[in-house]
Amino acid sequence: MATERQIIITTELPADFKKVLNLYEALGWNSFELKEEDFREMCMQSWFVVYAYDRERLVGMGRIISDGVITAIICGLGIAPSHQHSGIGKQLMQRMIDQCESNGVIAQLMCEENLEPYYEAMGFMKFASGMTRNSLH
Repeated sequence: MATERQIIITTELPADFKKVLNLYEALGWNSFELKEEDFREMCMQSWFVVYAYDRERLVGMGRIISDGVITAIICGLGIAPSHQHSGIGKQLMQRMIDQCESNGVIAQLMCEENLEPYYEAMGFMKFASGMTRNSLH
């Protein structure tokens, strides 16, 4: 018998940032081999963070970095592979969009090309090319 999911969406910081580390590792997003403390700092320094839990397990999160005045960059939206395609990502995105709109800042994001239709369905449009520099320092 399958256990029913009980998804809770919250902005409350995790008591244990190992849960964030575990989520990033499940997504294959920890190529810099960040530690639990790095994830705590990442979340604490973000303008807004929203988390999704299935009971006690962190199964999704998204962050915004922003000046709080003009622009907000949505980043790190990730859902555990076991919970993808269940609507959790859309719920987290809506919370982040609401945060930006209620503060009068423009929400922007960067994504892989194959994800463009996902974000376009939420009202985003392609507007520029992005660039990155692969360096931590």
